[in-house]
Amino acid sequence: MKTQIINLQNVSYFFTSLVMIFMVTLVPFTGSQFVTGPIVNAILFLSVLFLGIRVAILIAIVPSIIALFTGLLPFLLAPMIPFIITGNIILVLTFNNFKDSFLKGVLIASFLKFLFLFISGLLIINEVIIASMMGWAQLFTALTGGIIAYILYRLLK
Repeated sequence: MKTQIINLQNVSYFFTSLVMIFMVTLVPFTGSQFVTGPIVNAILFLSVLFLGIRVAILIAIVPSIIALFTGLLPFLLAPMIPFIITGNIILVLTFNNFKDSFLKGVLIASFLKFLFLFISGLLIINEVIIASMMGWAQLFTALTGGIIAYILYRLLK
């Protein structure tokens, strides 16, 4: 009978993945875009750094779906869910390409996510809703999430 040694690095990776998925699942229950958005974006940035691109993309899918069911995302915006998910994936992929320069990565990733969601929103939903949820609020929450991620990354590193 072979004895298997538990690899603590794999256990840590698995645990970190579960914690981040759990957090992006619970955060939309706050009911506020200006609380949820920065925390979700911080988790997305941190997941790129600690878990890699594959898990970060998986995590990028979860919050939009949960936000719809919690009421944080009005039902009227349900057609935006694939675009919000894509915006999160754009954030993750872009940040992954620039992660060696944290600030540059956050700025470029946040701006591209904002630009994609703003243009998508204008094409799909009326401008009043877009201005409030898919416009500058997205840029603010992504940049704020980047600041939170930077602080946490420095503390955890």
